[in-house]
Amino acid sequence: MTSDTTDGDRVRGNELRATVEDGGVALGVLDDLYSPEMVEIYGGLGFDFVWHDLEHGGPSPRDADALAGLLRAADLAGTELLVRVPSPDPATIRKALDAGVRNLFVSHVESAEEVRRAVEAARFEYDGAPGKRGFANPRASRWGRTEDYAASEDRETMIGVTVEEPAAVEQIEEILAVPELGFVFLGPLDLAVAMGHPGEPDHPEVQEAVETVVSAAREADVAIGGLGFGEEDVEEKIDAGYQILHTGSTTGAAAGALESWPEEFGDC
Repeated sequence: MTSDTTDGDRVRGNELRATVEDGGVALGVLDDLYSPEMVEIYGGLGFDFVWHDLEHGGPSPRDADALAGLLRAADLAGTELLVRVPSPDPATIRKALDAGVRNLFVSHVESAEEVRRAVEAARFEYDGAPGKRGFANPRASRWGRTEDYAASEDRETMIGVTVEEPAAVEQIEEILAVPELGFVFLGPLDLAVAMGHPGEPDHPEVQEAVETVVSAAREADVAIGGLGFGEEDVEEKIDAGYQILHTGSTTGAAAGALESWPEEFGDC
C-alpha cells in the first residue's frame, strides 16, 4: 500500500494498522537483540511485525539514530515495527514517532487521562481539535518531502497502551473510551508483579483481571494484543479475540535451537 508524493517519494501504508482494522490477526516476534539483521530475517519469514521493547532493554526511546536503523530494516523487509516506550510521556512519544515509528504503545498507564494525553501527543488533529504532535521535518516526513504529511501520519499511526497496573484495570472502560486508541496490550507478567504475585501470571486474581480487560475491549471494539506462550496458547487467544500476538523472542528461539548442540557435537 503506497501513495506517490509530488516529487516521487513513496510512503508505505501501515500494514499492521490495516490488518487490525480489517479484523485480522497479526503475528510477530520480540527482537530482544535490537538487531536490524533480525528485523530483515523476520520480515523475510513473513511475520507481520517485530516488537522492540524499549522499556526493559535496548536503546533509549529517544535515540532516533538507533530507531532509524531498525525502521530501515523493516521497510526493506516489508514488515512493521511495534515499539513500546517506558511511560506515557508526550515528549518521548513524539520523539519516537518523528524517527518514523508508526506503531507505538506505552507502559504503566493508570488512568484514561494519561491515555488521552499519550494519544493526543501522537496526533496533529485530535478528537475534533488541534493535536499535540508538533510539526517538524524529521525522518517520519522523509525530511519534509512527504506530501500532506500531517494527514498521512494521523491516518497511519497507531497508538496503544499496556494494561499492567491494577488502576488501569479498574478504569478500563474509561480507558477504552479514549478517542483513537488503537489497541490495548495485556501485560500479565507485569500485572502479576503489581498485584503482589510476581512470577505468577496464571494466578487466579491476575487471570480475573486479564479477563476483565479482554471482555471490556471486545465490548468496546478495541483491538487486543498480548503474549503468546506456544502454538496452543496463540490459537486460544485468537479464538478469544486477540489480534496482535507475540509468538516468541530472538533469544528464546536461539536458546531453543542451540541447547542440544553441545551434547550433539561434544563427541566430534
